[in-house]
Amino acid sequence: MEYPRQVTMIQAAIILISTIIGVGVLALSLFAVRAADSGAPLVTFIGILIGSFGLWLVTVLGMRFPTQTIIEYSEVLIGKWTARLFSVLIIVFFSVLTALASREFGEVVVTSVLTKTPLEVTVIVMLLLAAVSSRADMTTFTYFHHFYFPLIVFPLVLIVVLSLKNAQGVNLLPIWGNEPSGMSKGILTMAALFQGSFVMTIVIPAMRKPDRAMLASLVGMLISGGLYLLIVVATVGVFGAEEIKNLVWPTLELAKTTSLPANILERLDGAFLAVWVTAVFTTLLSTYYLAIHFLSQLLHLRDHKLFSFFLIPFIYVIAMFPQNLLQMYGIIQIVGRWGLVITVFYPLVLLIVALVRKKKKGSRGDQRVAKTD
Repeated sequence: MEYPRQVTMIQAAIILISTIIGVGVLALSLFAVRAADSGAPLVTFIGILIGSFGLWLVTVLGMRFPTQTIIEYSEVLIGKWTARLFSVLIIVFFSVLTALASREFGEVVVTSVLTKTPLEVTVIVMLLLAAVSSRADMTTFTYFHHFYFPLIVFPLVLIVVLSLKNAQGVNLLPIWGNEPSGMSKGILTMAALFQGSFVMTIVIPAMRKPDRAMLASLVGMLISGGLYLLIVVATVGVFGAEEIKNLVWPTLELAKTTSLPANILERLDGAFLAVWVTAVFTTLLSTYYLAIHFLSQLLHLRDHKLFSFFLIPFIYVIAMFPQNLLQMYGIIQIVGRWGLVITVFYPLVLLIVALVRKKKKGSRGDQRVAKTD
């Protein structure tokens, strides 16, 4: 499949950042604190490293096959039917991610803002918004992220930086936590928050210069990972690990305790929720776009618009499956950890096979795959 090469390196980094920064921002600190108490920043940092490794794998593969996505070059590397099995798993996984993100969005909205609005309404509205937006081509998809990027990143950075003035260093000690035995699951959970970086598998074939994809990935991960780490440091520093365990959405509580200089705004939670809704939309757009884009490629169709609304009923049913907030977050953590098999282990296997078999696709016009002697 041919792709218009219109995405620049900076735009690729922006897509990566606005995809990663999403619905997980609210409960980020809670997951980390439950894993290691005051060692939450360390857990987050190691999770970022694992997420970065998965992104590096996807980027290296994309640079080796600059005109194909993982659905296409996986058939070259491990065979048609084996690759199709994993492709189906990828589609199902990102459909489930979309469902869980929309459900979490609905829970936050009906709890904090629209208390009299049915949960089902908020979930279906966000899913329909993502479905309508997903009908766009790759260029318009890029513009979506480009437009909303400053509305997401700069307010979040401002809130976190302002909140640091209330932080106490003693809350961050010991840096390895009081119960390091629970760190392993926490690290995997934190790494799962970066699975949106899989979007690079469809961004690289659309880049003007695919050889600069690694730089885009580095910039994207530094900004998104750095912001996530700052959020955890700020929340733990302000509230302390034990207090965070009693909060459902620590980052939202952090915004409530933060004010602009000269008390221009005494509470920033309203502004933060507006930013968060925008971040949820860009993340949902990417995960849903991935699912329908991969589905069209799996069926060898030229256009993904056919599936824009096809998956919505299935995703909605999955979104409404958890019975309550507690069960929802339990499912999110389980799905996220197992999802690392798809977003990290599977690309690792593909890269090893590509290196062993010396498979590589060269220029845009070269439709043949180089074979070993």
